[in-house]
Amino acid sequence: MESDSIDCMASSDVIDDDQLPPLSKTHSNNGNSNSTVSSAAQPSTTSVHELLECPVCTNSMYPPIHQCHNGHTLCSTCKTRVHNRCPTCRQELGDIRCLALEKVAESLELPCKFMSLGCPEIFPYYSKLKHEALCNFRPYNCPYAGSECAVVGDIPFIVAHLRDDHKVDMHTGCTFNHRYVKSNPQEVENATWMLTVFHCFGQYFCLHFEAFQLGMAPVYMAFLRFMGDEIEARSYSYSLEVGGNGRKLIWEGTPRSIRDSHRKVRDSHDGLIIQRNMALFFSGGDRKELKLRVTGRIWKEEQNPEGGACIPNLCS
Repeated sequence: MESDSIDCMASSDVIDDDQLPPLSKTHSNNGNSNSTVSSAAQPSTTSVHELLECPVCTNSMYPPIHQCHNGHTLCSTCKTRVHNRCPTCRQELGDIRCLALEKVAESLELPCKFMSLGCPEIFPYYSKLKHEALCNFRPYNCPYAGSECAVVGDIPFIVAHLRDDHKVDMHTGCTFNHRYVKSNPQEVENATWMLTVFHCFGQYFCLHFEAFQLGMAPVYMAFLRFMGDEIEARSYSYSLEVGGNGRKLIWEGTPRSIRDSHRKVRDSHDGLIIQRNMALFFSGGDRKELKLRVTGRIWKEEQNPEGGACIPNLCS
């Protein structure tokens, strides 16, 4: 998932009558007007938050909030989808703004929607959405590159999902020795890829290796992603090495967070890139079969309390 926002449908979609919610019933207060007014004058945060929920898409409403002549509200996105008719009473919608509800929203402070995942922050209503798009506690997208997997969750859940559902190889240790063999190196497809997960320093890392077209030329690429946020990813470094016939290529860099999509990292060329002719040279033989061995290691940069310099911490 590139974006954390969830839309009910594309903005060009139109909602038919059978998709609208049923007409709501109006209840009288049976003369108990004082009790009703008192309750409305001091609504709870929960009840006000429910008022700010669009009855069509159920997302929170932000200005401009629209209302019909009977006072029923809906968000500006859904207003264009309901044939200019109120989804609650079916009356024609005008261009009436619900300024009172917009003003009430300004006074609200609400917890982050990722509170259950550990976020302790509370924000003004209109700042909450911006925070949630970048919240460090928001779920991670599945980093599996072989399909558009829609699974999201925290890191332990994603690791178990990769192991159990995608059958990804799991390894413990900070060094790796990855062998890639292809019988017909002339056929390079974007779907040719491999993923391996490594566990070291109490963290998880995804090693990607794949073949794809770069312009008209087929290339092979290996890169590492950190299963965590970008700031923490900067605490680690890694190296990749490939070679043969007395030659070798070496890449050193910082792993990218899995917050960055696999395609984004690949298209930025942030990793070890091997041109096909060089890959065939490394493979040796008659150049009719690709045999690449990619080795590497991961280390953690630790600050030296005396000199201030970073000291690489290599796992054993």
